[in-house]
Amino acid sequence: MNDKDAPPPLPVPLRVPVADSHTHLDMQSGTVEEALAKAASVGVTTLIQVGCDVKGSHWAAETAAAWENIWATVALHPNEAPRIVLGDPDGWSRQGAREPGGEAALDAALAEIDTLAALPQVRGVGESGLDYFRTGPEGRAAQQRSFRRHIDIAKRHGKALVLHDREAHDDVLRVLDEEGAPETVVFHCFSGDAAMARICAEHGYYLSFAGTVTFKNAQPLRDALAVTPLDRVLVETDAPFLTPSPYRGRPNAPYLIPVTLRAMAAVRGLGEDELAAAVAANTARAFGY
Repeated sequence: MNDKDAPPPLPVPLRVPVADSHTHLDMQSGTVEEALAKAASVGVTTLIQVGCDVKGSHWAAETAAAWENIWATVALHPNEAPRIVLGDPDGWSRQGAREPGGEAALDAALAEIDTLAALPQVRGVGESGLDYFRTGPEGRAAQQRSFRRHIDIAKRHGKALVLHDREAHDDVLRVLDEEGAPETVVFHCFSGDAAMARICAEHGYYLSFAGTVTFKNAQPLRDALAVTPLDRVLVETDAPFLTPSPYRGRPNAPYLIPVTLRAMAAVRGLGEDELAAAVAANTARAFGY
């Protein structure tokens, strides 16, 4: 096996258990049981499984119903909306290109997300938001339509809104203001700077930090972490993506949370136990479990 394909080794276990606030078990190798066991062996005892399309959201809800330590979120990923409306082959779906469905098809998909959001094991609506990196101007109207509907779904069901924000900071904040944000908002894989972190803090939003905070070129992200109120900080893998250094480029999984959390503790000048305790309490509060 090529080193780049090899799973990183198990890190030293955390003494204070934490949650992975954002993972994609359906995109990782191995079974759910194996992922849970490896994560638990290093102190990662709760996983938030995130849906990105209708099929994946059904899978997230079913998996959360089957496993005590897994909770689900459901949504159409921002890149899924233009794929549905425009037949965009560069959208999120793993099913490839298909014929355009128009706004009616988007509304039908959102109706399924709305139904799933009512389930008790579903604790969030997301990942939704805006992504201007992979979707050009022609798809932004569909993204914003979908984003506004997800905000409404989260508010009506009293669930956390889990945000995907890539190269769209100003518009994400603007739409939240225009629609009125839900009581709980989580910026997944926060990618803003310290100034944006302060704006989010003023609104009471949670900021979830991924392996990107360990990357050499990510000083603005570490600056953002440094100014985020401790009671608003979460940690995630976004596995199988965004593997923390020194394993960048290799498969990510929930058991690597300790690597990112220890890097975060160093940025904050905290002991890892103190940060882990805060993160654990924050995640439970944000997702209501």
